[in-house]
Amino acid sequence: MQKSELVEQLKNKQLDNVLIDIYSDEKKIDYQTARFIAAAEKFEQLFGGGEISVYSAPGRIEIIGNQTDHQHGKVMGAAINTDAIAVVGKTDDNCVRIVSGDNPEIKIDINELESTEDENSTTSLIKGMLNGLKGMGYELGGFMAYITSDVPVGSAYASSASFETLIGAVVSGLYNDMKISEREIAQIGQYSENIYYGKPSGLMDQMICSVGGLVYIDFSNPAEPIKEKIETDLSEYSICMVDTKRVNTDQQTEAAQIVSEMKAVAVELGKEYLNEATREEFEKMIPALREKMTDRAILRAMHFYDENERVEKALKALKNGNTGEFAKLEKESGKSSFMYLQNVVIQDDSLKQDILLAMGVSESILKDDEAYRIHNSGFSGVMEVLVKNENVDAYKARIEEVFPNCVCSVLKIRKYGGIRVI
Repeated sequence: MQKSELVEQLKNKQLDNVLIDIYSDEKKIDYQTARFIAAAEKFEQLFGGGEISVYSAPGRIEIIGNQTDHQHGKVMGAAINTDAIAVVGKTDDNCVRIVSGDNPEIKIDINELESTEDENSTTSLIKGMLNGLKGMGYELGGFMAYITSDVPVGSAYASSASFETLIGAVVSGLYNDMKISEREIAQIGQYSENIYYGKPSGLMDQMICSVGGLVYIDFSNPAEPIKEKIETDLSEYSICMVDTKRVNTDQQTEAAQIVSEMKAVAVELGKEYLNEATREEFEKMIPALREKMTDRAILRAMHFYDENERVEKALKALKNGNTGEFAKLEKESGKSSFMYLQNVVIQDDSLKQDILLAMGVSESILKDDEAYRIHNSGFSGVMEVLVKNENVDAYKARIEEVFPNCVCSVLKIRKYGGIRVI
């Protein structure tokens, strides 16, 4: 499709049904129409005319299963109607040229994909994705892309996983007939973050961004994770993401300690990961574990086993249409993150407890069939709240009264992962 044709169809509302299908919210259509037009015009300004296509990859949120994926546990998460889009043109050379937002153009030779120390993180992620796809035997080729993202960096919506999924979808569409599986794109995204970016992430973010919808994942075998798209109707709910705007530069260190402490418990149990030991084996070893490690490490392992069981119960509740039970389990997940996982207060700033206050305020105003929980690492001060549509305005007003500088974003679950839109 030519840029002029795309813009005409967007302006004439011929693509409204496509946008509603993707973004699950009619109120967003005018915004998304303008956004797609602006992206197409920016692509033409940067790279000239020619045939173009458009790809999209969502951000993600956790639903239940906080900090379990890195121990090969079970999680539930959802793609959201906030995404990154790429306007793309195919080329005949071996060069990938990408402009992301207002950043300088990145040029990568697909025959030179080794990581170097002087490149920025975006370049590293792109190289990691391309090299991972190549290593799996998929075709690569040249392309030009303008990318714009509504998934803010550091927002706990998995902006890097969204970006990785987008690159995977582009290569799948341009050179592999959209045949690269969701699982493979997710695994290559993890590889890119771990090896090229140096971030010890699990696989959850990439899987949810790649698969889309409401997703259950069992990481017992990370090479072949069990995933199930949950067909359930949560349209009566909105998801309020409350960012209390906690600013602390040591979040990654704190989050990495969760991984290392859980790992240390697993090693003492004679295993590589906690999921390889039963709950009974763990509980039997608690007295001996206390002689070798901190109580916090043991509590964090306790959270792992509790959370795995909650995920299974939540899956059953959703399949049975029991949203009240699901909400109860999600709330229990948030309390476990506070009590056992302890990922809400940073040690060097223990008097700053904004996320705990936000939980307390939420507890006082939400109904029994609504829920709140710690989101992502927790240390970033972000909370996820499941709110009935008719109660969203009241909840948002109250939380913004207590936290005037917070951002309370109202989201919907998106049914698609990384896709070719046009």
